[in-house]
Amino acid sequence: MLIYWYRAANYMYKKNIPILPDCLYYLYRFIFRCSVPASCVIGRGTKFGYGGIGLVIHSRVVIGKDCLIGQCVTIGGKSGWFEVLVLGNNVEVSAGAKILGPIIIGNNVIIGANAVVVKDVPDNCIVAGVPAKIIRENVNISEYNSTKYRYRDHNKIPVTPKM
Repeated sequence: MLIYWYRAANYMYKKNIPILPDCLYYLYRFIFRCSVPASCVIGRGTKFGYGGIGLVIHSRVVIGKDCLIGQCVTIGGKSGWFEVLVLGNNVEVSAGAKILGPIIIGNNVIIGANAVVVKDVPDNCIVAGVPAKIIRENVNISEYNSTKYRYRDHNKIPVTPKM
């Protein structure tokens, strides 16, 4: 739902309509308890988990296409830096993750819950931890999501099938 409000505010922002984007921003900020400015760039197909509750996005961030961003995620810059981060296409950001600084997150990346990402992440990786470290490289995300088992260390864990 939040993405539709953002798209309307972003459209008005791009057309230089004066007060309406700010009015919409404060309205959905009040409703969803989030901060997604109309000036940030969010690609097509991007979705916010749980309606984007608690989401904080910097005003100059660029988010790619088909991303999934969980609740209570912070995507922002670093103090003293003008540059902000760029999120690639098909990135999954789990709940509570913090992505900070003038960094580049590659395509097809999964960022674990409550991870704190402060360094560049290459394509096709899974990162997790505080600070975030690459825990798996060269992952095909579609194959990873369709497997019946996941591995924690060397232990095989069954995945609950999707309904």
